[in-house]
Amino acid sequence: MSLTIKLHISNHSNFLAQPKIHQNPTKILPKYIYQTNPLRPIVLNQTKMSSISSQSKRVIKNSLIDPDGGSLIDLVVPENERNLRVSEAESLPKIRLTKIDLEWVHVLSEGWASPLKGFMRENEYLQSLHFNSLRLADGSFVNMSLPIVLAIDDKAKDDIGSSPNVALVAPNGDLVAILRSIEIYKHNKEERIARTWGTTAPGLPYAEEVITPAGNWLIGGELEVLKEIKYNDGLDQYRISPKELRKEFDRREADAVFAFQLRNPVHNGHALLMNDTRQRLLDMGYKNPILLLHPLGGFTKADDVPLDVRMEQHSKVLEDGVLDPETTVVAIFPSPMHYAGPTEVQWHAKARINAGANFYIVGRDPAGMGHPTEKRDLYDPDHGKKVLSMAPGLEKLNILPFRVAAYDTMAKKMSFFDPSRAKDFLFISGTKMRSFARTGENPPDGFMCPGGWKEGPIHPPMPPQFGQKPQKKTAHKDRTPTKSKKIVAYRNPSGGDSHSSTDVSQGPDVLQMAKNMLKVVSLAEKDLRGGMILLVAGNVAGEWAQEAIL
Repeated sequence: MSLTIKLHISNHSNFLAQPKIHQNPTKILPKYIYQTNPLRPIVLNQTKMSSISSQSKRVIKNSLIDPDGGSLIDLVVPENERNLRVSEAESLPKIRLTKIDLEWVHVLSEGWASPLKGFMRENEYLQSLHFNSLRLADGSFVNMSLPIVLAIDDKAKDDIGSSPNVALVAPNGDLVAILRSIEIYKHNKEERIARTWGTTAPGLPYAEEVITPAGNWLIGGELEVLKEIKYNDGLDQYRISPKELRKEFDRREADAVFAFQLRNPVHNGHALLMNDTRQRLLDMGYKNPILLLHPLGGFTKADDVPLDVRMEQHSKVLEDGVLDPETTVVAIFPSPMHYAGPTEVQWHAKARINAGANFYIVGRDPAGMGHPTEKRDLYDPDHGKKVLSMAPGLEKLNILPFRVAAYDTMAKKMSFFDPSRAKDFLFISGTKMRSFARTGENPPDGFMCPGGWKEGPIHPPMPPQFGQKPQKKTAHKDRTPTKSKKIVAYRNPSGGDSHSSTDVSQGPDVLQMAKNMLKVVSLAEKDLRGGMILLVAGNVAGEWAQEAIL
Protein backbone atom coordinates (compact mmCIF):
# COMPACT_ATOMS: atom_id res chain seq x y z
CA MET A 1 0.00 0.00 0.00
CA SER A 2 1.16 3.54 -0.70
CA LEU A 3 -0.18 6.89 0.41
CA THR A 4 0.64 10.50 -0.18
CA ILE A 5 1.21 12.86 2.73
CA LYS A 6 0.50 16.48 1.89
CA LEU A 7 3.08 18.52 3.74
CA HIS A 8 3.40 22.19 4.49
CA ILE A 9 6.70 23.72 3.41
CA SER A 10 7.97 26.74 5.33
CA ASN A 11 10.57 29.24 4.20
CA HIS A 12 13.13 26.52 4.88
CA SER A 13 11.96 24.48 1.89
CA ASN A 14 15.53 24.16 0.63
CA PHE A 15 16.12 21.65 3.41
CA LEU A 16 13.88 19.04 1.79
CA ALA A 17 15.49 16.26 -0.19
CA GLN A 18 13.92 15.28 -3.51
CA PRO A 19 11.08 12.82 -2.81
CA LYS A 20 11.01 9.37 -4.30
CA ILE A 21 7.98 8.81 -6.53
CA HIS A 22 6.15 5.48 -6.51
CA GLN A 23 3.52 4.74 -9.12
CA ASN A 24 0.74 3.48 -6.86
CA PRO A 25 -2.71 4.73 -5.78
CA THR A 26 -2.38 7.49 -3.22
CA LYS A 27 -4.47 9.63 -0.94
CA ILE A 28 -3.90 13.13 0.38
CA LEU A 29 -3.77 13.78 4.13
CA PRO A 30 -2.85 16.94 6.03
CA LYS A 31 0.29 17.50 8.04
CA TYR A 32 -1.29 18.42 11.38
CA ILE A 33 -4.11 17.03 13.48
CA TYR A 34 -3.91 19.77 16.11
CA GLN A 35 -2.87 23.14 14.70
CA THR A 36 -1.14 25.34 17.27
CA ASN A 37 1.52 27.27 15.40
CA PRO A 38 0.10 30.48 13.85
CA LEU A 39 2.99 30.56 11.39
CA ARG A 40 1.76 27.41 9.66
CA PRO A 41 -2.06 27.43 9.47
CA ILE A 42 -3.80 24.43 7.93
CA VAL A 43 -7.47 24.39 6.90
CA LEU A 44 -9.04 20.95 7.34
CA ASN A 45 -12.14 19.72 5.52
CA GLN A 46 -13.53 16.20 5.54
CA THR A 47 -13.93 16.14 1.76
CA LYS A 48 -11.34 18.62 0.60
CA MET A 49 -8.11 19.24 2.49
CA SER A 50 -5.99 22.22 1.56
CA SER A 51 -3.28 24.50 2.94
CA ILE A 52 -3.30 28.27 2.63
CA SER A 53 0.45 28.31 1.98
CA SER A 54 2.79 26.47 -0.36
CA GLN A 55 2.80 22.68 -0.08
CA SER A 56 4.69 19.66 -1.34
CA LYS A 57 3.68 16.04 -1.79
CA ARG A 58 5.72 13.14 -0.54
CA VAL A 59 4.82 9.57 -1.33
CA ILE A 60 5.68 7.06 1.37
CA LYS A 61 6.44 3.55 0.24
CA ASN A 62 4.67 0.77 2.13
CA SER A 63 2.89 3.47 4.19
CA LEU A 64 6.01 4.10 6.29
CA ILE A 65 7.97 7.32 6.27
CA ASP A 66 11.39 7.08 4.59
CA PRO A 67 14.39 7.12 6.95
CA ASP A 68 16.66 10.15 6.88
CA GLY A 69 19.09 9.90 3.98
CA GLY A 70 16.81 7.45 2.17
CA SER A 71 18.09 4.23 3.75
CA LEU A 72 18.41 2.89 7.27
CA ILE A 73 21.97 2.52 8.55
CA ASP A 74 22.99 -0.82 10.08
CA LEU A 75 26.53 -0.83 11.48
CA VAL A 76 26.59 -4.35 12.96
CA VAL A 77 29.17 -6.58 11.27
CA PRO A 78 27.60 -9.59 9.46
CA GLU A 79 28.08 -12.80 11.40
CA ASN A 80 30.20 -14.42 8.68
CA GLU A 81 32.73 -11.55 8.97
CA ARG A 82 32.73 -11.29 12.76
CA ASN A 83 35.70 -13.49 13.60
CA LEU A 84 37.91 -11.65 11.12
CA ARG A 85 36.92 -8.25 12.55
CA VAL A 86 37.46 -9.42 16.13
CA SER A 87 40.96 -10.59 15.26
CA GLU A 88 41.69 -7.21 13.70
CA ALA A 89 40.28 -5.34 16.71
CA GLU A 90 42.54 -7.25 19.08
CA SER A 91 45.59 -5.82 17.31
CA LEU A 92 44.44 -2.18 17.33
CA PRO A 93 44.94 0.59 19.92
CA LYS A 94 42.10 0.42 22.45
CA ILE A 95 39.68 3.06 23.74
CA ARG A 96 37.77 2.19 26.91
CA LEU A 97 34.10 3.23 26.74
CA THR A 98 31.89 4.42 29.56
CA LYS A 99 28.39 3.01 30.00
CA ILE A 100 26.94 6.08 28.28
CA ASP A 101 29.47 5.81 25.42
CA LEU A 102 28.22 2.25 24.94
CA GLU A 103 24.63 3.50 24.78
CA TRP A 104 25.67 5.82 21.94
CA VAL A 105 27.36 2.92 20.13
CA HIS A 106 24.03 1.09 20.46
CA VAL A 107 22.13 4.09 19.05
CA LEU A 108 24.49 4.44 16.09
CA SER A 109 24.72 0.73 15.35
CA GLU A 110 20.97 0.31 14.81
CA GLY A 111 20.46 3.39 12.66
CA TRP A 112 18.57 5.65 15.05
CA ALA A 113 20.88 8.47 13.90
CA SER A 114 20.76 7.57 10.17
CA PRO A 115 22.45 8.62 7.95
CA LEU A 116 25.26 9.05 10.51
CA LYS A 117 27.69 6.12 10.25
CA GLY A 118 29.76 6.63 13.36
CA PHE A 119 30.93 9.12 15.95
CA MET A 120 31.08 12.59 14.42
CA ARG A 121 34.18 13.97 12.80
CA GLU A 122 34.82 17.69 13.27
CA ASN A 123 32.82 18.93 10.26
CA GLU A 124 29.79 16.90 11.32
CA TYR A 125 30.21 18.03 14.92
CA LEU A 126 30.29 21.71 13.95
CA GLN A 127 27.22 21.38 11.72
CA SER A 128 25.30 19.68 14.51
CA LEU A 129 26.44 22.13 17.17
CA HIS A 130 25.79 25.30 15.14
CA PHE A 131 23.03 24.35 12.68
CA ASN A 132 21.25 21.38 14.35
CA SER A 133 21.50 19.58 11.02
CA LEU A 134 23.84 17.80 8.61
CA ARG A 135 24.28 18.53 4.91
CA LEU A 136 24.28 15.39 2.77
CA ALA A 137 26.29 14.80 -0.39
CA ASP A 138 23.32 15.71 -2.61
CA GLY A 139 22.97 19.09 -0.89
CA SER A 140 19.92 18.17 1.17
CA PHE A 141 19.78 18.46 4.97
CA VAL A 142 18.74 16.10 7.75
CA ASN A 143 18.07 17.12 11.32
CA MET A 144 20.83 16.33 13.84
CA SER A 145 20.38 18.57 16.86
CA LEU A 146 22.66 16.75 19.33
CA PRO A 147 26.35 16.05 18.72
CA ILE A 148 27.03 12.32 18.94
CA VAL A 149 30.70 12.27 19.83
CA LEU A 150 33.30 10.20 21.68
CA ALA A 151 35.75 11.92 24.04
CA ILE A 152 39.27 10.70 24.84
CA ASP A 153 42.01 12.00 27.13
CA ASP A 154 45.61 12.95 26.38
CA LYS A 155 46.95 9.48 27.18
CA ALA A 156 44.52 7.74 24.84
CA LYS A 157 45.41 10.22 22.10
CA ASP A 158 49.12 9.50 22.58
CA ASP A 159 48.51 5.73 22.63
CA ILE A 160 46.65 5.91 19.31
CA GLY A 161 49.59 7.61 17.63
CA SER A 162 49.32 7.47 13.86
CA SER A 163 46.97 4.48 13.69
CA PRO A 164 44.04 5.16 11.33
CA ASN A 165 41.77 2.75 13.20
CA VAL A 166 41.05 1.99 16.86
CA ALA A 167 39.12 -0.66 18.78
CA LEU A 168 36.38 0.30 21.25
CA VAL A 169 36.17 -1.70 24.47
CA ALA A 170 33.12 -1.97 26.74
CA PRO A 171 33.34 -1.15 30.47
CA ASN A 172 33.53 -4.90 31.17
CA GLY A 173 36.50 -5.34 28.81
CA ASP A 174 34.66 -6.88 25.85
CA LEU A 175 35.60 -5.75 22.36
CA VAL A 176 32.66 -3.77 21.00
CA ALA A 177 33.58 -2.09 17.72
CA ILE A 178 36.21 -0.77 15.33
CA LEU A 179 36.32 2.96 14.61
CA ARG A 180 37.84 3.50 11.15
CA SER A 181 39.51 6.42 9.37
CA ILE A 182 39.59 8.33 12.61
CA GLU A 183 39.89 12.07 13.11
CA ILE A 184 40.93 13.56 16.46
CA TYR A 185 40.04 17.17 17.24
CA LYS A 186 39.73 19.53 20.19
CA HIS A 187 36.87 19.09 22.68
CA ASN A 188 35.74 22.60 23.62
CA LYS A 189 33.53 21.62 26.54
CA GLU A 190 32.29 25.08 27.45
CA GLU A 191 31.11 25.82 23.91
CA ARG A 192 29.47 22.40 23.61
CA ILE A 193 27.55 22.86 26.86
CA ALA A 194 26.56 26.45 26.11
CA ARG A 195 25.25 25.68 22.63
CA THR A 196 23.45 22.48 23.63
CA TRP A 197 21.73 23.72 26.80
CA GLY A 198 21.82 27.50 26.39
CA THR A 199 23.54 27.79 29.77
CA THR A 200 26.73 26.71 31.49
CA ALA A 201 25.15 26.74 34.95
CA PRO A 202 26.34 23.93 37.22
CA GLY A 203 23.96 21.05 37.81
CA LEU A 204 23.09 19.97 34.25
CA PRO A 205 22.82 16.17 34.70
CA TYR A 206 24.27 15.00 31.36
CA ALA A 207 26.97 17.68 31.29
CA GLU A 208 28.16 16.80 34.78
CA GLU A 209 28.00 13.05 34.16
CA VAL A 210 29.50 12.96 30.67
CA ILE A 211 31.09 16.18 29.41
CA THR A 212 32.80 17.86 32.35
CA PRO A 213 34.84 14.80 33.41
CA ALA A 214 35.56 13.76 29.80
CA GLY A 215 38.84 14.11 27.96
CA ASN A 216 39.97 17.18 26.05
CA TRP A 217 39.77 15.50 22.64
CA LEU A 218 37.00 14.10 20.45
CA ILE A 219 37.55 11.18 18.10
CA GLY A 220 35.32 10.53 15.10
CA GLY A 221 35.16 7.88 12.42
CA GLU A 222 33.03 5.16 10.87
CA LEU A 223 31.83 2.40 13.18
CA GLU A 224 31.86 -1.33 12.63
CA VAL A 225 30.07 -2.87 15.61
CA LEU A 226 31.19 -6.43 16.26
CA LYS A 227 27.87 -7.72 17.59
CA GLU A 228 24.48 -6.48 18.75
CA ILE A 229 24.57 -4.53 22.00
CA LYS A 230 22.95 -6.43 24.88
CA TYR A 231 22.57 -5.32 28.50
CA ASN A 232 21.46 -8.62 30.07
CA ASP A 233 19.20 -6.75 32.49
CA GLY A 234 15.99 -8.61 31.74
CA LEU A 235 14.84 -5.87 29.35
CA ASP A 236 16.68 -6.71 26.13
CA GLN A 237 13.48 -8.08 24.56
CA TYR A 238 12.14 -4.52 24.63
CA ARG A 239 15.15 -3.10 22.79
CA ILE A 240 13.80 -3.32 19.26
CA SER A 241 15.85 -1.77 16.46
CA PRO A 242 14.38 0.61 13.85
CA LYS A 243 14.73 -2.15 11.26
CA GLU A 244 12.77 -4.60 13.42
CA LEU A 245 10.16 -1.97 14.24
CA ARG A 246 9.62 -1.24 10.56
CA LYS A 247 9.18 -4.94 9.87
CA GLU A 248 6.66 -5.14 12.68
CA PHE A 249 4.70 -2.13 11.43
CA ASP A 250 4.62 -3.67 7.96
CA ARG A 251 3.50 -7.00 9.39
CA ARG A 252 0.62 -5.26 11.12
CA GLU A 253 -0.17 -3.38 7.88
CA ALA A 254 0.15 -0.01 9.62
CA ASP A 255 -0.71 2.98 7.46
CA ALA A 256 0.25 5.44 10.22
CA VAL A 257 2.61 5.18 13.18
CA PHE A 258 2.36 7.66 16.06
CA ALA A 259 5.12 7.75 18.66
CA PHE A 260 4.84 8.70 22.32
CA GLN A 261 7.92 8.99 24.56
CA LEU A 262 7.74 8.78 28.35
CA ARG A 263 10.11 8.97 31.30
CA ASN A 264 7.27 8.21 33.71
CA PRO A 265 4.61 5.53 34.35
CA VAL A 266 1.51 5.59 32.13
CA HIS A 267 -1.59 6.91 33.89
CA ASN A 268 -5.09 7.00 32.42
CA GLY A 269 -4.62 10.57 31.17
CA HIS A 270 -1.78 9.36 28.95
CA ALA A 271 -3.92 6.43 27.80
CA LEU A 272 -6.79 8.80 27.02
CA LEU A 273 -4.48 10.91 24.86
CA MET A 274 -3.04 7.92 23.00
CA ASN A 275 -6.43 6.32 22.35
CA ASP A 276 -7.90 9.66 21.29
CA THR A 277 -5.02 10.24 18.89
CA ARG A 278 -5.65 6.88 17.26
CA GLN A 279 -9.33 7.70 16.86
CA ARG A 280 -8.49 11.03 15.26
CA LEU A 281 -6.22 9.28 12.79
CA LEU A 282 -9.03 6.85 11.97
CA ASP A 283 -11.38 9.81 11.47
CA MET A 284 -8.87 11.29 9.02
CA GLY A 285 -9.04 8.20 6.85
CA TYR A 286 -6.23 6.01 8.12
CA LYS A 287 -7.24 2.35 8.43
CA ASN A 288 -4.77 0.97 10.95
CA PRO A 289 -2.77 3.51 12.99
CA ILE A 290 -0.25 1.84 15.31
CA LEU A 291 1.01 3.38 18.56
CA LEU A 292 4.73 3.21 19.29
CA LEU A 293 4.93 3.59 23.09
CA HIS A 294 8.62 4.35 23.29
CA PRO A 295 10.09 5.08 26.74
CA LEU A 296 13.62 6.41 26.85
CA GLY A 297 16.03 3.76 28.12
CA GLY A 298 19.48 5.34 28.21
CA PHE A 299 21.04 7.56 30.86
CA THR A 300 18.55 9.50 32.99
CA LYS A 301 19.08 11.63 36.08
CA ALA A 302 19.01 10.00 39.48
CA ASP A 303 15.50 11.08 40.47
CA ASP A 304 13.82 9.85 37.27
CA VAL A 305 11.70 6.72 37.37
CA PRO A 306 13.95 3.63 36.98
CA LEU A 307 13.65 1.90 33.61
CA ASP A 308 12.69 -1.51 34.99
CA VAL A 309 9.91 0.08 37.04
CA ARG A 310 8.55 1.87 33.98
CA MET A 311 8.64 -1.21 31.77
CA GLU A 312 6.89 -3.32 34.41
CA GLN A 313 4.18 -0.71 34.70
CA HIS A 314 3.81 -0.32 30.92
CA SER A 315 3.40 -4.08 30.60
CA LYS A 316 0.64 -4.06 33.18
CA VAL A 317 -1.17 -1.26 31.37
CA LEU A 318 -1.29 -3.48 28.27
CA GLU A 319 -2.23 -6.55 30.26
CA ASP A 320 -5.13 -4.68 31.87
CA GLY A 321 -6.40 -3.53 28.47
CA VAL A 322 -5.92 0.20 29.06
CA LEU A 323 -3.99 0.17 25.78
CA ASP A 324 -4.74 -2.37 23.07
CA PRO A 325 -1.82 -4.79 22.50
CA GLU A 326 -3.06 -5.35 18.95
CA THR A 327 -2.48 -1.70 18.04
CA THR A 328 0.42 -0.90 20.40
CA VAL A 329 4.12 -1.66 20.13
CA VAL A 330 6.15 -1.13 23.32
CA ALA A 331 9.89 -0.76 22.86
CA ILE A 332 12.83 0.97 24.54
CA PHE A 333 14.50 3.95 22.85
CA PRO A 334 18.17 3.39 23.82
CA SER A 335 19.33 7.02 23.72
CA PRO A 336 20.81 8.76 26.77
CA MET A 337 18.84 11.77 28.02
CA HIS A 338 20.32 15.28 27.88
CA TYR A 339 17.45 17.36 29.32
CA ALA A 340 18.25 19.95 26.66
CA GLY A 341 14.70 21.05 25.90
CA PRO A 342 13.87 22.24 22.36
CA THR A 343 17.33 21.24 21.12
CA GLU A 344 16.99 17.67 22.34
CA VAL A 345 13.36 17.12 21.38
CA GLN A 346 14.41 17.47 17.74
CA TRP A 347 16.69 14.46 18.23
CA HIS A 348 13.86 12.49 19.83
CA ALA A 349 11.58 13.25 16.89
CA LYS A 350 14.24 12.61 14.23
CA ALA A 351 15.08 9.19 15.67
CA ARG A 352 11.41 8.15 15.49
CA ILE A 353 11.36 9.04 11.79
CA ASN A 354 14.06 6.43 11.31
CA ALA A 355 11.90 3.91 13.19
CA GLY A 356 9.02 4.54 10.78
CA ALA A 357 6.86 6.97 12.78
CA ASN A 358 5.19 9.75 10.82
CA PHE A 359 3.36 11.27 13.81
CA TYR A 360 4.98 12.43 17.04
CA ILE A 361 3.13 13.47 20.20
CA VAL A 362 4.81 16.36 21.98
CA GLY A 363 3.97 17.74 25.42
CA ARG A 364 4.67 20.80 27.48
CA ASP A 365 8.38 21.53 28.00
CA PRO A 366 9.55 18.40 26.14
CA ALA A 367 12.97 17.13 27.27
CA GLY A 368 13.04 20.02 29.74
CA MET A 369 13.93 20.31 33.39
CA GLY A 370 13.95 22.84 36.18
CA HIS A 371 16.78 25.36 36.10
CA PRO A 372 19.69 23.79 38.01
CA THR A 373 20.36 26.87 40.17
CA GLU A 374 17.14 28.92 40.04
CA LYS A 375 13.52 28.16 40.93
CA ARG A 376 12.14 28.24 37.39
CA ASP A 377 11.94 26.15 34.24
CA LEU A 378 15.12 26.13 32.19
CA TYR A 379 13.16 26.47 28.91
CA ASP A 380 9.95 28.13 27.78
CA PRO A 381 7.37 25.33 28.04
CA ASP A 382 5.88 26.04 24.60
CA HIS A 383 9.11 26.33 22.63
CA GLY A 384 9.57 22.59 22.15
CA LYS A 385 6.46 22.08 20.04
CA LYS A 386 7.03 25.35 18.17
CA VAL A 387 10.60 24.40 17.31
CA LEU A 388 9.50 20.96 16.10
CA SER A 389 7.00 22.56 13.72
CA MET A 390 9.78 24.65 12.12
CA ALA A 391 12.93 22.53 12.49
CA PRO A 392 14.93 21.95 9.28
CA GLY A 393 14.86 18.28 8.36
CA LEU A 394 11.65 17.46 10.25
CA GLU A 395 9.20 18.74 7.62
CA LYS A 396 7.92 15.25 6.85
CA LEU A 397 6.99 14.55 10.49
CA ASN A 398 3.50 15.38 11.77
CA ILE A 399 3.60 17.05 15.20
CA LEU A 400 0.72 16.35 17.60
CA PRO A 401 0.60 18.77 20.56
CA PHE A 402 -0.36 17.21 23.89
CA ARG A 403 -3.95 17.84 25.06
CA VAL A 404 -4.83 18.63 28.67
CA ALA A 405 -6.24 15.75 30.72
CA ALA A 406 -7.34 15.82 34.36
CA TYR A 407 -9.33 13.71 36.79
CA ASP A 408 -13.08 14.18 36.20
CA THR A 409 -14.70 13.87 39.64
CA MET A 410 -18.18 13.46 38.13
CA ALA A 411 -17.25 10.68 35.71
CA LYS A 412 -14.58 9.28 38.09
CA LYS A 413 -12.03 8.93 35.33
CA MET A 414 -9.36 10.88 33.48
CA SER A 415 -10.92 13.14 30.84
CA PHE A 416 -9.89 15.99 28.61
CA PHE A 417 -10.26 19.22 30.56
CA ASP A 418 -13.51 21.11 29.93
CA PRO A 419 -13.17 24.79 30.96
CA SER A 420 -16.97 25.16 31.07
CA ARG A 421 -17.09 22.89 34.14
CA ALA A 422 -13.65 23.46 35.56
CA LYS A 423 -14.86 22.86 39.12
CA ASP A 424 -15.49 19.19 38.27
CA PHE A 425 -11.84 18.52 37.43
CA LEU A 426 -9.11 17.61 39.86
CA PHE A 427 -5.45 18.32 39.20
CA ILE A 428 -3.87 16.25 41.94
CA SER A 429 -0.85 17.91 43.48
CA GLY A 430 2.56 16.34 43.81
CA THR A 431 2.36 16.61 47.58
CA LYS A 432 -0.93 14.69 47.57
CA MET A 433 0.44 11.92 45.37
CA ARG A 434 3.53 11.65 47.55
CA SER A 435 1.19 11.34 50.53
CA PHE A 436 -0.60 8.48 48.75
CA ALA A 437 2.74 6.78 48.22
CA ARG A 438 3.90 7.14 51.80
CA THR A 439 0.69 5.92 53.42
CA GLY A 440 -0.16 3.18 50.94
CA GLU A 441 -3.39 5.00 50.06
CA ASN A 442 -4.71 4.61 46.52
CA PRO A 443 -5.29 7.45 44.05
CA PRO A 444 -8.90 8.09 42.97
CA ASP A 445 -10.55 5.29 41.03
CA GLY A 446 -9.84 5.82 37.35
CA PHE A 447 -6.58 7.77 37.70
CA MET A 448 -4.43 4.75 36.82
CA CYS A 449 -5.31 1.15 36.10
CA PRO A 450 -5.13 -0.98 39.28
CA GLY A 451 -2.42 -3.24 37.88
CA GLY A 452 -0.34 -0.29 36.73
CA TRP A 453 -0.50 1.30 40.18
CA LYS A 454 0.42 -1.90 41.99
CA GLU A 455 3.02 -3.35 39.67
CA GLY A 456 5.30 -0.28 39.44
CA PRO A 457 6.23 -0.70 42.20
CA ILE A 458 5.23 2.94 42.61
CA HIS A 459 5.09 2.90 46.39
CA PRO A 460 5.74 0.52 49.32
CA PRO A 461 2.79 -1.11 51.17
CA MET A 462 0.00 -2.08 48.79
CA PRO A 463 -3.59 -2.97 49.73
CA PRO A 464 -4.79 -6.37 48.50
CA GLN A 465 -7.40 -4.85 46.19
CA PHE A 466 -7.60 -1.55 44.38
CA GLY A 467 -10.01 0.83 46.12
CA GLN A 468 -9.77 -0.69 49.60
CA LYS A 469 -8.32 1.05 52.62
CA PRO A 470 -4.57 0.53 53.08
CA GLN A 471 -3.24 -2.18 55.31
CA LYS A 472 -0.98 -1.49 58.23
CA LYS A 473 2.33 0.00 57.27
CA THR A 474 4.12 -3.28 57.96
CA ALA A 475 2.17 -5.04 55.23
CA HIS A 476 5.05 -4.81 52.78
CA LYS A 477 7.51 -6.56 55.08
CA ASP A 478 6.89 -10.01 53.67
CA ARG A 479 7.03 -8.93 50.07
CA THR A 480 9.70 -10.96 48.31
CA PRO A 481 11.17 -10.68 44.83
CA THR A 482 9.15 -12.57 42.27
CA LYS A 483 9.70 -13.30 38.64
CA SER A 484 7.74 -10.89 36.52
CA LYS A 485 6.30 -11.96 33.18
CA LYS A 486 6.73 -9.16 30.69
CA ILE A 487 3.92 -8.80 28.17
CA VAL A 488 5.45 -7.10 25.18
CA ALA A 489 3.25 -5.74 22.42
CA TYR A 490 5.69 -6.90 19.80
CA ARG A 491 5.00 -9.68 17.35
CA ASN A 492 7.55 -12.03 15.93
CA PRO A 493 8.03 -11.13 12.25
CA SER A 494 7.35 -14.75 11.38
CA GLY A 495 3.90 -14.51 12.95
CA GLY A 496 2.37 -16.15 15.98
CA ASP A 497 1.25 -14.81 19.32
CA SER A 498 2.54 -11.74 21.07
CA HIS A 499 6.07 -12.27 22.27
CA SER A 500 6.43 -12.81 26.00
CA SER A 501 9.36 -13.67 28.16
CA THR A 502 10.17 -14.24 31.80
CA ASP A 503 12.63 -11.89 33.44
CA VAL A 504 15.08 -12.68 36.17
CA SER A 505 13.96 -11.84 39.68
CA GLN A 506 14.12 -8.09 40.18
CA GLY A 507 11.83 -7.41 43.13
CA PRO A 508 13.10 -4.61 45.38
CA ASP A 509 13.96 -4.97 49.03
CA VAL A 510 12.25 -2.79 51.59
CA LEU A 511 14.92 -0.08 51.52
CA GLN A 512 14.84 0.14 47.73
CA MET A 513 11.06 0.30 47.77
CA ALA A 514 11.24 3.22 50.18
CA LYS A 515 13.67 5.00 47.85
CA ASN A 516 11.46 4.28 44.84
CA MET A 517 8.51 5.72 46.72
CA LEU A 518 10.07 9.18 46.65
CA LYS A 519 11.73 8.80 43.26
CA VAL A 520 8.78 7.59 41.27
CA VAL A 521 5.84 9.70 42.38
CA SER A 522 4.46 11.34 39.25
CA LEU A 523 1.17 12.96 38.43
CA ALA A 524 -0.72 15.33 36.26
CA GLU A 525 -0.94 18.91 37.44
CA LYS A 526 -2.54 21.83 35.64
CA ASP A 527 -0.50 24.82 34.59
CA LEU A 528 -3.29 27.39 34.35
CA ARG A 529 -1.19 29.82 32.33
CA GLY A 530 0.20 27.39 29.77
CA GLY A 531 -2.98 25.35 29.39
CA MET A 532 -0.89 22.19 29.05
CA ILE A 533 -0.09 19.33 31.36
CA LEU A 534 2.77 19.06 33.84
CA LEU A 535 4.29 15.98 35.35
CA VAL A 536 5.95 16.48 38.68
CA ALA A 537 8.59 14.07 39.93
CA GLY A 538 10.22 14.25 43.34
CA ASN A 539 13.64 13.09 44.42
CA VAL A 540 14.84 11.56 47.66
CA ALA A 541 15.94 14.95 48.99
CA GLY A 542 12.39 16.25 48.68
CA GLU A 543 13.27 18.78 45.98
CA TRP A 544 10.94 19.02 43.02
CA ALA A 545 11.65 19.39 39.35
CA GLN A 546 8.86 20.39 37.00
CA GLU A 547 8.91 17.96 34.14
CA ALA A 548 6.94 17.59 30.95
CA ILE A 549 5.53 14.37 29.62
CA LEU A 550 8.85 13.52 27.95
